Amino acid sequence: MGKLICAGLGPGDPDLMSVKAHRAVTTAKHIAFFRKKNRHGMARRIVDGLLREDAVEYAMEYPVTTEIPLSDPGYNASLAPFYDDWAERLLALSKEQPNEDIVVLCEGDPFFYGSFMHLYTRLRDRMEIDVIPAITGMSGCWNQTGEPITWGDDVMTVLMGTLTEDDLTQRMECSDAIVVMKTGQNIPKIRRALQRAGKYEDAWIVKRGTMPDQEIHKLCELDCDENPYFAIILVHGQGRRP
Repeated sequence: MGKLICAGLGPGDPDLMSVKAHRAVTTAKHIAFFRKKNRHGMARRIVDGLLREDAVEYAMEYPVTTEIPLSDPGYNASLAPFYDDWAERLLALSKEQPNEDIVVLCEGDPFFYGSFMHLYTRLRDRMEIDVIPAITGMSGCWNQTGEPITWGDDVMTVLMGTLTEDDLTQRMECSDAIVVMKTGQNIPKIRRALQRAGKYEDAWIVKRGTMPDQEIHKLCELDCDENPYFAIILVHGQGRRP
């Protein structure tokens, strides 16, 4: 059987990819990647121009992304069969191509909220898997602001914008540095939580961090609540320093 390799691609700039991930991407004949239906896919866009000429590509198209709330039972009901199906398809491919590795692309770090984790838990006892770590999207974003994210004894909390407003507020109040992911349609709720926690004026939003079309704004100066998927909100810690 061939080996399944998940290549963590980092925050978006191809130059921030690790040497090991770059080697896996440029040498593999079989390349799989997640994408929204009828979209190019961010992970695939990161590796444009890097694949072998004879590479065979497998677009794993989500049946649902932001069309229904995460709390809707239909969300998991749609995604579970999708991951089941692709786990079986990748396993079958590895048996059909015993001398070829299969590389799955993953933006950011695969084990940090990455979609690949759902394939990994289905396949780790059935085939050899190598997961290549990477710079996280949030790390790429906070470096682009030009300010350190934590100092001294600062406590940093990573939050999902899908949490309730009360949960967001409570955790923000107890944190020195804050990262909010999965912002998207949750921006109004995140704004209110930051205001309640007294952190709103210090919040930044980084859209498509490290990518050519990157944008960085103070959140309080941005009127629009429409947001790309790859947008992170940051509050920098101001802790102990010499």
